Amino acid sequence: MLKYVFKRIFLAFVTTFIIISLSFICVKLLPLDKFLGKPEQRIAYYDEQVRLGYMSSSKYERQDATPFDFVTLSNGTVVYYYTVPVMQQYGVWIKNIVCHWDWGVSKTISPNVKATVIIGEQLLTSMRINIISVLFSVPIGILLGIWAALKKNTMIDHIISTLVMIFISLPSFILITFMMLLLCYKNNVLPTQWPNPTDPLKLKVLGYIIPVFCLSFGSICGYCRFVRAELCEVMESEYLLLARTKGLTRKQTIFRHALKNAMVPIFPSILAEFIGIMGGSMILENLYGIPGIGRLFIIALSAKDYNILFVDMAIFTTVSLLAGVVLDLSYGFIDPRIRMGAK
Repeated sequence: MLKYVFKRIFLAFVTTFIIISLSFICVKLLPLDKFLGKPEQRIAYYDEQVRLGYMSSSKYERQDATPFDFVTLSNGTVVYYYTVPVMQQYGVWIKNIVCHWDWGVSKTISPNVKATVIIGEQLLTSMRINIISVLFSVPIGILLGIWAALKKNTMIDHIISTLVMIFISLPSFILITFMMLLLCYKNNVLPTQWPNPTDPLKLKVLGYIIPVFCLSFGSICGYCRFVRAELCEVMESEYLLLARTKGLTRKQTIFRHALKNAMVPIFPSILAEFIGIMGGSMILENLYGIPGIGRLFIIALSAKDYNILFVDMAIFTTVSLLAGVVLDLSYGFIDPRIRMGAK
């Protein structure tokens, strides 16, 4: 088991390394835009690229290469900047990350600010919203699924199943648009955008309602449908019929045996749902103006701020792969009969 855990974690980091490396090489092969800004900002940005090893500079124009850009200093001196080969940039990039944890600086979003600093400022907001959504959706979805299974083929079951099928088909961006129109613009009950850090505490709390509800809605429907299906299948098994013949009541068989066995495939799905929520939060953060890494990913992609994009991509990839490892391991802890990596 321990050997399997180390092997899966190692493969997760190797996969992340391959994805980020391929992304870096493919992006660097694209035509890059010149830095737009004041001369002081341009000089600072290009000098930082030279320091990191992504560019070279010269006070004289080289005959063997075309300059990527040039900057005229206050004393009239012209400095020419040249890009180095892509694979050389890749080697320097890997070295800077491994030795100095330096992912480069922002080019357009916050010029000359380290990419890790920008990501760190917005990572907490995204994680907070996603964790609250999971804590909100898991108990409600499981309880609705249990209720529907216990009331199988009754009016309550039909109503819950119909509503689940309707609402699980709604994309998150349609749901948040409808809620913003109804609760924000028409009735002015909730804030129309994510509150600022200086806003009152009450407004900050109200700002969580729309994003948490929209992220939780699909998860609640998914949990409800999954729990109902698993519990109905377990309740029709032969060992529960044997338990009833031994004198246990219906309530005892459900809570002592049915729920315990039904939770084996249900509990690991919570981790998989967390991964899905993180992906869906990109659209939600962009629509509601939430300063999170999901919205930052879209902004960085549109602004061609690739250093920000690489860090953001590394976080999403690492979280997804490590969550997949924990997902596989959780089966063995929940059900002792399952042991990963056994001979």
